[in-house]
Amino acid sequence: MTVPVVPEVAAACGSADASTGFGLYLHVPFCASRCGYCDFNTYTAGELGSSASPASWHEAVACELDIAAATLRPARPVSTIFVGGGTPSLLGASGLARLLGDVRNSFELAPGAEVTTESNPESTSPEFFAGLREAGYTRISLGMQSAAQHVLAVLDRTHTPGRAVAAAREARAAGFGHVNLDLIYGTPGESDDDLRASLDAVLSARVDHVSAYALIVEDGTALARRVRRGELPAPDDDVLAGRYQLIDSRLAAAGLRWYEVSNWASAPESVCRHNIAYWDSADWWGIGPGAHSHVNGVRWWNHKHPSRYASTLADGVLPVADSETLTADDRHTERVMLKIRCSTGLPINELTDVEHSRAQDFVREGLLEAAPGRLVLTDRGRLLADGIVRDILTA
Repeated sequence: MTVPVVPEVAAACGSADASTGFGLYLHVPFCASRCGYCDFNTYTAGELGSSASPASWHEAVACELDIAAATLRPARPVSTIFVGGGTPSLLGASGLARLLGDVRNSFELAPGAEVTTESNPESTSPEFFAGLREAGYTRISLGMQSAAQHVLAVLDRTHTPGRAVAAAREARAAGFGHVNLDLIYGTPGESDDDLRASLDAVLSARVDHVSAYALIVEDGTALARRVRRGELPAPDDDVLAGRYQLIDSRLAAAGLRWYEVSNWASAPESVCRHNIAYWDSADWWGIGPGAHSHVNGVRWWNHKHPSRYASTLADGVLPVADSETLTADDRHTERVMLKIRCSTGLPINELTDVEHSRAQDFVREGLLEAAPGRLVLTDRGRLLADGIVRDILTA
């Protein structure tokens, strides 16, 4: 297959290290409704009109998978697959099975490959999870956000309290050993007791992985407009810090340990290997509208709108909107920024002498602790991770 490819992308894909792990991210851009806090590249049926459809998207995705497999040389077996969105579960078990079949038609899956899909609790069922297990999915990630109805209402989430926990139990009953629940904390109107109730619900589901993210008010969202008009207060940093500590203490007491600032797992085999690949600056190809890729120090991203994405591929052209080649300094900055967020810590040999000296200030302040050959955030340091990175990298 000969397809026009951005020269930087072609060069990176033609000289990558085939001995390292390789992942695929597949972006499903469809949502039944738009959540007020979300700024992801997603579209409702009304927003798309007749310009794009799941059928045209699926055809384009299959085409991009073929191009990706043909462009990567030597061939790369896929270690991790993550289907995100949007709302992948809107495709149903049959649509997600077809998507995984398209991956297998283009790529070889590595033995024991991790295959994750995100799902909205309201668009799942026992039959849905059974179909995913039969298709070869190994991991489910469910968007719970909160167990409090008034918190979900502020976020414009459509699922009912309790449905996420029920869905997690259905996934486990279908044979999924790895199930994640996502929480958002710091929503206007959320109390400490609301968060405690959400954590009680999470723990009752007996999942092996939890992700918890502080609410960020993104520009251009409905939530940002409400905050700007004074209808809702902006999240308070001190409140967010207290909520994070509450989450960490409750999860740790239940046997879920942090392995990245926003992620907890019950055992080493429960960590999300796909996300670990991001934090390790590994290679991945992002398939779908607006998806980002990284191979061999080159990043690129696709056209965002599903109709342009599909029409570009229909013309036999890889749908790259733009790309960048990371400099040595860029790659160094990213390694420090990402490694320090993980419980495995930042290898000291990643730092220059000057940066190591700056890092020692944080050791003395109790924000970093020294382990053999590495530096690890303390519990208090996790609350200030971004500032620590900034100060280590700049005078």
